[in-house]
Amino acid sequence: MGSVLAPVEVSCAVEVFVAIASLHKEYPGRPEFTIQEVLERAATENITGDLRPGVHVHASQHCVANKAPNPAKHRMLFATGKHTRRLLLPGDEIHPERTGKIFPEPGEVPEKYLPLLEWARERYEKGRPAAGIWADDPDERVRQLRGNSYVPFACFGQEEEPRPRHLEGLLQARGIGAEMAKGIDPDDYIRGLREGWE
Repeated sequence: MGSVLAPVEVSCAVEVFVAIASLHKEYPGRPEFTIQEVLERAATENITGDLRPGVHVHASQHCVANKAPNPAKHRMLFATGKHTRRLLLPGDEIHPERTGKIFPEPGEVPEKYLPLLEWARERYEKGRPAAGIWADDPDERVRQLRGNSYVPFACFGQEEEPRPRHLEGLLQARGIGAEMAKGIDPDDYIRGLREGWE
């Protein structure tokens, strides 16, 4: 593994971004990568001449949009599981205190990775609509929803935000079995179940 020293001072966040973006580009069929795979790719890219310890914590925590900031607020990655990550996509849930960068600035990335940065931006732009960019017109919102994998979900009186389709089944289950309980007092039903308990 040869040393490829960067002409710019590269942060650990940029190393993580380059590593996972490279993996996504090389393996377009893979939806996610393990943290270990990201670290191995960062070591292979060898941007700074050695793999710094901070790269692991950035891949695990500091760059992960759906984790509480501690303290970094980058939004470059999305945790699909405890040990799996992918690049952030529009519409992904983001911790409310995460306000940092989704992409590094071009001046923060070694020149050889600028095409990769552009590729990642284009990939993001082709993604699904993000929360906060929904059309004001309700009919246009419906058209947006039909064109992606998200459904509206309102909670606690807040404005509608898109949520992953895996929650759609739960929302559709609302009220199932209600007709079976018509005319039954819940307290009487529970008392009946408890009869004979010791």
